[in-house]
Amino acid sequence: MGNEAQPTAISPERTLIHQEAAEAAEVAERQLGGLRDTMRNLGFRLRALDPLMVLTCARGSSDHAATYAKYLIETRAGVPVASFAPSTSSVYRTAWRPLDRALFLVISQSGRSPDLILSAQAARAAGALVVAIVNEPDTPLAQAADVAIPMLAGPERSVAATKSFIASLLIIGQVVAAWREDGELGDALGATPTILRGAWALDWSAALPVLRDARSLYVLGRGLTLAAAQEAALKLKETCGIHAEAASAAEVKHGPMALVGPDFPVLMLAPNDAGDALLPALARDFSDRGGCVMMAGAEEEGALLLPVLADLHPALAPIAAIQSFYRLAAELSIMRGFDPDRPPHLQKVTQTR
Repeated sequence: MGNEAQPTAISPERTLIHQEAAEAAEVAERQLGGLRDTMRNLGFRLRALDPLMVLTCARGSSDHAATYAKYLIETRAGVPVASFAPSTSSVYRTAWRPLDRALFLVISQSGRSPDLILSAQAARAAGALVVAIVNEPDTPLAQAADVAIPMLAGPERSVAATKSFIASLLIIGQVVAAWREDGELGDALGATPTILRGAWALDWSAALPVLRDARSLYVLGRGLTLAAAQEAALKLKETCGIHAEAASAAEVKHGPMALVGPDFPVLMLAPNDAGDALLPALARDFSDRGGCVMMAGAEEEGALLLPVLADLHPALAPIAAIQSFYRLAAELSIMRGFDPDRPPHLQKVTQTR
């Protein structure tokens, strides 16, 4: 048996997580109208710096956005990206060698987590160009950065982040487009309000019977969609009480797939690029083991297909996928007896040091 809680009387449409996720298209419109000069100036500065490496610094949903930054920067800019561990500055007080040819990208919805602030200060002192993506511009993290980019997501009251996560992905895309003078990516980002509205309208409720009593599952992505898989797994944990683990489709065959079976379903979020080639065969393997496979963005006989928008730019496919997923998460949370706006034992700002 799965979760023993009974469905609540809350309507998904009345939850904050549903309402705030539905605002993502408006956030995209605000960014497109309000960040042009910021992006133009940052693009010029990054081309002048010509960074040899990028360090990302974030936690929670923001760290999933950093995964997206890794794949987008490495594939579109050809610069290696690594995840910076905040504790090296906040706990171990590491004295850094010069970072004068590094971009330090720190992402935080609140802008108040002490470990991120200390990390940004340490990176800046070592000579890195510190760029902060924050939802609240008048925060200590924004003040610690060389450049602070506001998400323009507006207040987010639900503990589980939605529109601020999407806002972070959109800004990362704009940074890369401005840096590399990538007109194709820039044009694609210009259509994000329409894309987000279309993705929100898609119905993923076919997955509800599979997930209603699930205790564990994998959420798989590859490349750019790994970030969406990480975010979806977190939301399934915090709002639905499911032990969901995110993994790369390229890694799951290295042992973890042994868990998949009749009581261990798999949700696959396929990339809209060459990275999707592995997924159909992997889905067949899982189905042969008796596992229920749900697929978004790819097809395989026997899998439960979830609708996606067709022919999206690869950088936008994960953004559209997570937007569709958020609607499903609100419905599933209530079906399993939770209040998705108030996950147990969690708070909006995590004071990590």
